[in-house]
Amino acid sequence: MQKNKVGLSTGIFLVMGSMIGSGVYIVSAGVAQALANPLLLILVWITTGILTVIAATSYAELSAMFPKSGGQYVYLKEAFNPLMGFLYGWSLFAVIQTGTIAAVAVAFAKFTAVLVPWFSADNILFQSGDFTIHAGQLLAVASIALLTFINSRGIQYGAVVQSSLTIIKALTLILLIIATIFIFSNAEAIAMNFQNFFSIDKRFIIERQAVDGWTVYPPLSAIPNYTNVESWSWLALLSAFGAAMVGPLFSSDAWNGVTFIAGEMENPKKNVARSLIIGVGGVTLLYVLTNLGYLFVLPMWGTEGATTLAGRGIQYAEYERVGTAAMQVMLGASGAIVMAVLIMISTFGANNGIVLSGARVYQTMANDGLFFKKMGNSNKQQVPGFSLWVQCLWASLLCLSGKYGDLLDYVMFVVILFYILTIAGLFILRFKQPKADRPYKAFGYPVLPALYIIAMICFIVNLLIVKPEFTVPGLIIVLTGIPVYYIWKYVNSRV
Repeated sequence: MQKNKVGLSTGIFLVMGSMIGSGVYIVSAGVAQALANPLLLILVWITTGILTVIAATSYAELSAMFPKSGGQYVYLKEAFNPLMGFLYGWSLFAVIQTGTIAAVAVAFAKFTAVLVPWFSADNILFQSGDFTIHAGQLLAVASIALLTFINSRGIQYGAVVQSSLTIIKALTLILLIIATIFIFSNAEAIAMNFQNFFSIDKRFIIERQAVDGWTVYPPLSAIPNYTNVESWSWLALLSAFGAAMVGPLFSSDAWNGVTFIAGEMENPKKNVARSLIIGVGGVTLLYVLTNLGYLFVLPMWGTEGATTLAGRGIQYAEYERVGTAAMQVMLGASGAIVMAVLIMISTFGANNGIVLSGARVYQTMANDGLFFKKMGNSNKQQVPGFSLWVQCLWASLLCLSGKYGDLLDYVMFVVILFYILTIAGLFILRFKQPKADRPYKAFGYPVLPALYIIAMICFIVNLLIVKPEFTVPGLIIVLTGIPVYYIWKYVNSRV
């Protein structure tokens, strides 16, 4: 193997390691509040997994066609035009990649505070009006800087960190699944969850046409005159199901990062596709089984503010930390410490993969004359060192701004929109370049990619209806890239 190349195993670990963060331990609480049904909880994760696998197999064909660094940026540029590719790269740098790095780093700091309280968000170090900086933000910035330094020393260093931590994370989920289902299963939780497995709670999926159309409401107390509300519809159920998929979808995101480093992989025409399919399939299976395991130790239903783990259930696990609640049921008070350590490892490893991959897109854009020229350079270790540090700086500023969470909410819609466009590009390229070399062809084409596009269009339309405050700003972030693109082209034409 060449010194600056990585193999199939690193590709698989990059996919799995970037996907597995803290989400699988947290977002099921929100799903449970929205749907209030054990079967629907599992179906949300299965549906998310199937859609992600379909997307991954489609990307596998594109990666085999264009086995060079840049990934999704390259695919969009080739299928549509340079502007479309730039809009993706612009959004990636502005918030998708850097905002994710910031959010994951803050999650790392948050769980570190369980062990070292000094890093708590309550430890305010600086305040000026509404702007504050707490100790956890500084730790988050330090973790980003450390990962950037490691990856700037060469792709092999980042690969070692990624492989090691991904193995630990995958084994952790496997052990958690075994422990919840076979060792510490709770007879009362099993009875409650599986005796009512197919029972949909009308209190949570309701129709209020007179007020604001169908909406998802958590507790009954939040609904004025709720005793008069009895009906629910399949439309309301589908809408609630779609909205509940947001958390699982983003817990399953970042799998496409391996396409960003295709130019640095051995035999990229085959290994990128294999990495996508094996990595995404493996994580999907782990996620579904992990959530099934939760149902073996915790009741689905709970009461907000209850004083016991069973009383709060999955729905109202404290701070939505379902994984911590499950671990506490099994190990007692020490379970919170164990889970904090596991999530620290998980988030640190996930961020390593995200930091490693994103800079390759900015480097490719720069080499195309669509970004700062210096970001196209490689350092002595043959990695885009300058791009890595610029990414680090912007992600750190997002950490300190305290607005990374809002920014991620804004671009959830946009990320899915670009997935739709990229997979639509698969159809366009089959038409535009019918004789192009395709070492791998998307499984189930054209049916499965078309089903993905239809399902995801329904998903984003639903988000536009039920969460316009998050989707419209996301579109604005993307559209700001249009004048930037033409300004960049004009400046480059004058040089």
